[in-house]
Amino acid sequence: MSDLSKITCIEDLRVVAQKRVPRMFYDYADSGSYTQSTYRDNEAAFQKIKLRQRVAVNMEGRSTRTTMVGHDVSMPVAIAPTGLTGMQHADGEILAARAAKAFGIPFTLSTMSICSLEDVAAGTDRHPFWFQLYVMRDRGFMERLIDRAKAANCSALQVTLDLQILGQRHKDIKNGLSTPPKPTISNLINLATKPRWCMGMLGTKRRTFGNIVGHVDGVGDVSSLASWTADQFDPRLNWSDVEWIKKRWGGKLILKGIMEAEDARLAAQTGADALIVSNHGGRQLDGAPATIDALPSIAQAAGKDIEVWLDSGIRSGQDVLKARALGAQGTLIGRSFLYGLGAFGQEGVAKALQIIQKELDVSMAFCGHTNINQVDSKILVPGTYPLPC
Repeated sequence: MSDLSKITCIEDLRVVAQKRVPRMFYDYADSGSYTQSTYRDNEAAFQKIKLRQRVAVNMEGRSTRTTMVGHDVSMPVAIAPTGLTGMQHADGEILAARAAKAFGIPFTLSTMSICSLEDVAAGTDRHPFWFQLYVMRDRGFMERLIDRAKAANCSALQVTLDLQILGQRHKDIKNGLSTPPKPTISNLINLATKPRWCMGMLGTKRRTFGNIVGHVDGVGDVSSLASWTADQFDPRLNWSDVEWIKKRWGGKLILKGIMEAEDARLAAQTGADALIVSNHGGRQLDGAPATIDALPSIAQAAGKDIEVWLDSGIRSGQDVLKARALGAQGTLIGRSFLYGLGAFGQEGVAKALQIIQKELDVSMAFCGHTNINQVDSKILVPGTYPLPC
C-alpha cells in the first residue's frame, strides 16, 4: 500500500510497517517483556472506557490546542522517546522531529537514538525539541550529554526512572538483537525481503548510537559500544540523582516512569515540571497495571504542583481524549508514530498525527465539547472508567 489516503487508523500503519521493517527492529518496537500482559493491557484498558454522546450542541469553533509545561501544542500529544528509532527507517529521528515540528507538537529524542542530538538540531534548523536522559554510572558522560542537549536547543529534559535494570524481551533474544545485531542466516534472509529499508540504510551514515559513539572515552565503534552499555544503566538511581540532574539542567524537567501515587508525591516534591504515568510501554515490569488504570490515583496524589501526563497504549484520538478526561494534561505516543515512520517515513509520522488529531477532534465534539481544555470525567460513562484508589 502506497496511497496514504487509504490509511484510516494507526492499525493500518502498523500492518504496512510490519511488512517494510526488518523483523528484529519491528519486533523491538512492537513487543513487551516476559508474557507481554502489561503490553496488551495498556491498549485493552482504554477500550473498556465508554464515552457519553451528547446531541444538539453547537460544534463550531473546535480546538484541540493546549499547553504542555508551558509550550503551546496543537493537541495534547508529544512524540515519546524511543530507542533505535533510526532503525525503523533511515534517519528516523530527524524525520519524526520534522513531522512533529510541522504539526506543532513536541518531539523527544532518546539517549539511545541512532541520530544524535546534533543531527536532529541540524535536521530541524535548530527547532526546539525535548531530550530524554537515562541515569548512567558514567556521570561525566551524563554531564556532557546534558550540556550537549542545551547546546542543541532542547527546551525540556525527560529523565527516565524505570530503567535501572532491563526487563527481558523474549523476541529480542530470539531475533539476535544485540550490539551489533547478529548476522544470522534468518536475519539475512529477512533483510533480503526489505529492499526499501536496505536502500535507505545504504544512503545514510547514521547506523549506530549517535549520542554515545565518539562521545565516550574508549567507545569509537559499535563493538566497543556493546561492552560499555552493558554496565551503564545505574541500579543505584534514587531521588537525589533527580536533584543533581535538575540543578545541572536548569530548565524544564519531566520525570518518566511514575506508576504509584506515593512516587507521584515524591516526584512533585522534586520541583519537576511534569511527570509521566508510564510503564515503559509494557517493556519493563510485566504484570504492572495499564497506565490509564493508574492515572486517576496518580493525578489526585500529584496535586497542582506538577503536570501529569500519560504514555503507553495510546493508538487513537479517543485514547487521548480519555486520558485527558481522567486527569492527564498531556500524552505521549511511541508505537503509534513508529508504525507511521516504518511504513512511510516522515509522511507516515505526519499521517499518524493527523489520524490522532482528527479522531480527538470529532470524538470531543460528539461528547458535547469544543475545547479540549474543558474536557473532564463527565464525558465518560460512570462505572466504565477507573477511580482514584
